[in-house]
Amino acid sequence: MSINKVILIGNVGKDPDVRYLDNNVRVANFSMATTEKGYTMSNGTQVPDKTEWHNIVLWRGLAEIAEKYVRKGSQIYIEGKIKSRVYEDKTGVKRYITEIYGDNLQLLGKRESAGTDSGSLASPSAIHAEPLSSVDQEPFSDDDPTSDLPF
Repeated sequence: MSINKVILIGNVGKDPDVRYLDNNVRVANFSMATTEKGYTMSNGTQVPDKTEWHNIVLWRGLAEIAEKYVRKGSQIYIEGKIKSRVYEDKTGVKRYITEIYGDNLQLLGKRESAGTDSGSLASPSAIHAEPLSSVDQEPFSDDDPTSDLPF
């Protein structure tokens, strides 16, 4: 038996990029940062904070929620699976990318002030993905997914 499960709590690095595929199926892509806090060792050595960046992919209803309510800086909880893929960029160079395909999204933190489009969403909110058919599990292809990296 094996398990492929990821749970992340962190901050969104950029507004979601939402695209529409056949039959109006949505897919959202964005980056998310998680940070391990630094500390001081017993001998006085300072260990700095360490930030990891994650590529998040959400489909259908979760992509719609991300499009409406997730913004750069939002704190979110993501539960999903790690998936890796290989592609060739425009220059023919083979590239590798690791993504988190979200099955569950929870918006954390405070609601935005009244008058914003997120004011109607209670916080925190948990949203679960509907199961995907094998046809819809095709990885999102983009000419250059490295353009989504925050650095």
